[in-house]
Amino acid sequence: MQEKMEASFSVLIMSIASSAIMAMGLAPDPQSGKVSKDKELARFNIDLLVVLQDKTKGNLSSDEGKFLENLISDLQMKFVSV
Repeated sequence: MQEKMEASFSVLIMSIASSAIMAMGLAPDPQSGKVSKDKELARFNIDLLVVLQDKTKGNLSSDEGKFLENLISDLQMKFVSV
């Protein structure tokens, strides 16, 4: 039995981050199981997270802000190495 997912800020940013990881070819698509690279889509997803960071500044808890900042930093480093 699958647990019901609860919508939250962390689930939202992890969803976008997962899309970026898949677009960088670092993880397979869960539906198809195939790995493919689309650098423009990866860049777009990382940019979406940066926009969220800018638009939510001052409205996030300390933990949420640090989590988002670290996630963006990690994705940007992965993007450069891909």
